[in-house]
Amino acid sequence: MRKFGCFGVLLILALVAAAFWAAQLWGGAGPGTRNTTLTVAQGSTLTTAARELEKQGAIRDADLFLWMARVFGDDTPIQAGEYRVPAKISQSDLLKMLQGGRTLQRFVMIPEGMPSILVHERLMAAEQLQGEVEVPAEGSILPDSYAYNRGDTRQQVLDRMQSAMDKYLAEAWGRRKPNIAVSTPQEALILASIVEKETGKPEERRMVAGVYSNRLKRGMPLQADPTVIYPVTKGKPLGRRILRSELQAKNGYNTYAMAGLPEGPIANPGRASIDAVLNPETTNALYFVADGTGGHIFADTLEQHNANVQKWYALRRARGEM
Repeated sequence: MRKFGCFGVLLILALVAAAFWAAQLWGGAGPGTRNTTLTVAQGSTLTTAARELEKQGAIRDADLFLWMARVFGDDTPIQAGEYRVPAKISQSDLLKMLQGGRTLQRFVMIPEGMPSILVHERLMAAEQLQGEVEVPAEGSILPDSYAYNRGDTRQQVLDRMQSAMDKYLAEAWGRRKPNIAVSTPQEALILASIVEKETGKPEERRMVAGVYSNRLKRGMPLQADPTVIYPVTKGKPLGRRILRSELQAKNGYNTYAMAGLPEGPIANPGRASIDAVLNPETTNALYFVADGTGGHIFADTLEQHNANVQKWYALRRARGEM
């Protein structure tokens, strides 16, 4: 009787030790020594994934992993996709990751002011996207970072980019200030694309929008250099000075050769430039010129503007640029 009691105690201790070992194995650091990538095909089972994880060294034994998954986990199916498996990830966290569909996220980043021809190049160069797309309509893309998964199509990502612009433009238009210079969301988009290309300083956007709004209301030509460049390069950098013939060209975009807005956007403006056009700075300024620091000097009169231009030319001569 005493021997049986001792055996029972030993059995209980062994079971406790085994349970403790299993719990540690399940929740402790895994054996993986490097980050790996696991692709789970549509319809794959946990067994299939476990075999591949064992090959990669992320788990010690596929059968043991499956047994512990039944004991400590649940029967939630795993999700298809591409997963980044970190080194030393626990088997518990590994199961949660597969069941939760926490797939590897890739990104296409579209900066503010990027023209559609370059958006197209960036989409076509994005790794693991499928299919082809045409160059999207200028101004139809909302600049942002867009996540995608391996196997997504370029058209799917492009659709999300364009839906984001449609949504934001509609929301911003609903918040517009009264008596602004543009009368439709499309006109706001066109003017915002000019503002985007004219200044790289966020604090200047509303002021630049105010100047152009004043010129539009007075029927003055906008005289925006980026509108001259756009028909030549489709938004890519010109890489040289604008030619006199380009300043005089009539093509639907050149705002030196006509009054009013161009026939379409010249880039994909960001949220801040759209907001600036719909809530421009209240100002009497009609002119601006570069100040040499990346910003601009604004003027109410042509006389003031000409004086500022001469200062800019003097600075450029001092720099050896003229």
